[in-house]
Amino acid sequence: MYKILVLFAHPALQKSLAHKSLFNEIQHIEGITCHDLYDAYPDSFIDIKHEQALLLQHDIIVFQFPLYWYSCPAILKEWQDLVLEHGFAYGEHGNKLIGKKLMLAVSTGGSANSYSASGYNEHDINAFLLPFSQMSQICNLEYLPPFVVHDIHKRHDPQRIARKAEEYRQQLLRLQQIDDGAVKTRMENN
Repeated sequence: MYKILVLFAHPALQKSLAHKSLFNEIQHIEGITCHDLYDAYPDSFIDIKHEQALLLQHDIIVFQFPLYWYSCPAILKEWQDLVLEHGFAYGEHGNKLIGKKLMLAVSTGGSANSYSASGYNEHDINAFLLPFSQMSQICNLEYLPPFVVHDIHKRHDPQRIARKAEEYRQQLLRLQQIDDGAVKTRMENN
């Protein structure tokens, strides 16, 4: 069974329409570590060695965040800048993440249609997530298709949010069960 690390970043959780439900839905699932970066680092001083140790202990990393101005919240960008160091995640001897996977769990204010060539965002959601895909490639992570909850502002329906939270939970449970040798790789690297 894969071990999953969910790195959660929401700078205004008290205003969250979806992420609070999604994050709460996956708490207490065996094999899933939920790590709220804003809660862990209210002063933004990220413990790099602790974060790298967490990465080594897990097979799948999930970045869960609201898409703000077509990017992730600041603390998750800082986490990437500091934790994914040369010699650890990439570059010479930077092989610690080989065999691991990355998935994004994001929400957008706009509809799915708005994230298309004919929509007001003029691009597919994957175009906005390209930096994460490229980061995965540089760090030898397998980039998995993102879990996206669109239209969160206009379609704030508690039943819809509850369905999405359950879909997210099921997605993570399925990921835990994939058997493609990554668990073996983790054990060999640790």
